[in-house]
Amino acid sequence: MAGNANTLVILIPNFNDWEPLQLLLDQLDPVARALSWQVSVLIVDDASTLPLPPPWPARPPLSLAPIEILHLRANLGHQRAIALGLYHIHETRPGATVLVMDGDGEDRPADLPALLAEFERSARRDCVFAARGKRMESLVFQFFYRVYRLLHLALTGIEVRVGNFSVLPPEAVARLMAVSDLWNHYAAAVYRARLPRRLVSLARGRRLAGNSQMNFTGLLVHGLSAISVFSDRVSARLLTLSAVLGLLVTALAAAAGAATLFAGITLPPAAVYALIALGAVTLQSLLLTAFFVFLIAHRRATPGFLLPRDAAHFLLGVTHTHEPSSLERLAAALHSSTPAAAPAATPTPTGVRP
Repeated sequence: MAGNANTLVILIPNFNDWEPLQLLLDQLDPVARALSWQVSVLIVDDASTLPLPPPWPARPPLSLAPIEILHLRANLGHQRAIALGLYHIHETRPGATVLVMDGDGEDRPADLPALLAEFERSARRDCVFAARGKRMESLVFQFFYRVYRLLHLALTGIEVRVGNFSVLPPEAVARLMAVSDLWNHYAAAVYRARLPRRLVSLARGRRLAGNSQMNFTGLLVHGLSAISVFSDRVSARLLTLSAVLGLLVTALAAAAGAATLFAGITLPPAAVYALIALGAVTLQSLLLTAFFVFLIAHRRATPGFLLPRDAAHFLLGVTHTHEPSSLERLAAALHSSTPAAAPAATPTPTGVRP
């Protein structure tokens, strides 16, 4: 089924979060009714261990049609679930615009108009991401998140401000099909592919129900996956740092030798041993980072994971859970034609990036 220019597919990865996902659909329905888009939903079931609750959705929405569930053969994580969802949309609805959001409610349905308004201002050409301002997590989580942001900036030169909540034009979806980094991290792959993008500052919401299934280890793997997309930059920066340290150690050794030869200053044995140890560590670091650079260069020269070639191995099937009748569609159309309340003020975009 090909999508037309006004088709919007909401892509939601899910693992066992059927309860908050139902609440999310309840909130999405009135928002979609007020939009000028033909809105459908694709839920990527990341091999959930909890069965789909019958009936589902318990409260079928009128403005979200159809609602499909793409089942994966194995649990791959949200990032790869998003990648496979994008592949499915590209294959079945190649002209559709895609809105990616999490299914727990932290990406707020009320913010869809703000993202889509910025998307319209770009003439539907740019990727639009929600840049997170205020966060609702614990202080411990926020501390480690800030540490991760600093580490990411130091290693890659890119500041972390975005998550999954975003809008992609169909042209961007088509280009991402050839980006192997999409298999590791969705947002980082968009940055890596140099797709035109914009940011809109939006607060993060609260989880609608249940507890988050993401633990510290999962968050660590998620962060490392994002950094790994820029592995060539990381290796080059580490090599540069090792070379600078090597020059400093060489300068210290030269200064110590000059002081001994020309000034008759005898260094303490401990200082000599420390200088030798520092030189050995620096040389080892330089050799390891140089090897790392060549290894990364070789890896990037070989074809990696490509969705058009490899995605089919991970797809189990599709469940069509909701398709409104013609009467329901007519009722929704009549309802959407009535004057709606004034929308909330649209947040000011935080910037445009090429």
